[in-house]
Amino acid sequence: MISLLEIWLLGIALAMDCFSVSIAQGLAAKRIVWPPMTALVLSFGIFQGGMTLLGYMGTSVFSHHFRHLDYLAVGLLFYLGAKMIWESCRKKEEETINMLKPLNIITLSVATSIDALAVGISFACLQEVTTSAVLQASGIIGLCSTLFSIAGLWLGIKASQHLYIKSELLGGIILICIGLKILIEHLYEN
Repeated sequence: MISLLEIWLLGIALAMDCFSVSIAQGLAAKRIVWPPMTALVLSFGIFQGGMTLLGYMGTSVFSHHFRHLDYLAVGLLFYLGAKMIWESCRKKEEETINMLKPLNIITLSVATSIDALAVGISFACLQEVTTSAVLQASGIIGLCSTLFSIAGLWLGIKASQHLYIKSELLGGIILICIGLKILIEHLYEN
């Protein structure tokens, strides 16, 4: 069973992409632009929570046909964690294009919430995770993404152009740790 602490840690891990993107947006904007920044923050929260729920609901219909799918959840979490760590270590050229247009906000929201969709799928593969737990997790994930997006925008606006925070690295490590915990629990059950 996934604990409340693990859900909050997962929410924080998933919010790291939103945080990173928000820092970049704050750096590019250099000032508060209320309507598009509010839309960005709300969109990130809604998509992160919604995609977690969508992944769970879409997969849970079929998960009762499979046994011992904990390994799929572990694999997804390891993959996502490794991907986030890899991306944090690569050098990225920052673009100064204004990404605060409505279509760009939706695109960024979808791109940052793909990991949340995979987490929802992994929840469906875990036999002991209930729908009410996933609803709670979706809300917490959405809240974390919203709050981290606000913090990222604020930090980006206040920070110099040379500041670089490897928040994806921390998010990747947290995902891998949760995957390891699931793997260890599964191995002890057998």
